[in-house]
Amino acid sequence: MAGKKERYSLEAFRHEALGDVGSTNTECLTRARDGDPGNLWVTAVRQTSGRGRRGRVWTSEPGNLYASLLLIDPAPMERIASLPLAVAVAVHAAVQTVMPRDADPVRVKWPNDILIGRKKSCGILIEGEGLRGGHHALVIGIGINIRHKPDVSDYAVTGLEDHGCFVSPEELFAHLYKEMGDALELWDEGRGISSISHRWLQVACGVGEEITVNLPDRKLTGRFAGIGADGFLILDRGEGQVLPIAAGDVFFGRTE
Repeated sequence: MAGKKERYSLEAFRHEALGDVGSTNTECLTRARDGDPGNLWVTAVRQTSGRGRRGRVWTSEPGNLYASLLLIDPAPMERIASLPLAVAVAVHAAVQTVMPRDADPVRVKWPNDILIGRKKSCGILIEGEGLRGGHHALVIGIGINIRHKPDVSDYAVTGLEDHGCFVSPEELFAHLYKEMGDALELWDEGRGISSISHRWLQVACGVGEEITVNLPDRKLTGRFAGIGADGFLILDRGEGQVLPIAAGDVFFGRTE
């Protein structure tokens, strides 16, 4: 296997720019089933079946960035849980680079929501499946609101143009391409989680605040006490009750 620097150098990645597709994630998974070796970026002008976490529809009209990265066997499965933090670090860096100096701060909400002025500006969906021969395909799907934003009611959303950033999807992708390679190199197949966690916490939003975490079957409230060595959210519910959260939707404050 290639060393980490070679594996995630800029020259190690390929890029296919497409017009209309159903979903860039689906496109990458199809390529994986057909034997693609990975390190493949797929971007699209528009998605006709874009999707977010938990099956949500993601607005996918021209003018935004729609990109997915296919990785094959990126890390042992026991270390994959920390990957969303590395992805967040990369996407944050790419967005921060193109924002005007006087724009609202760009921050990260656990695990990998990119916020501008505490409004969501990006959707990230990580999906995976087993392949023949015991290999594992993992796809990192990233949709960044530039010109358009979804019409949702459960959280505030924004786009880069709302903050004076009129970057093209192509220019933003060039920054993402570089930053993702750097973040994956630092992540080092999960061995570099301490370095990634340090960078993540530097740009995190809400640490120390009261939050609500929506789980599939219940809601939990408590103080966001940081992240663990595995990338899990640490929720301090008081009276010595500290819970690690592997996955959930986070909202600031106490919600009904």
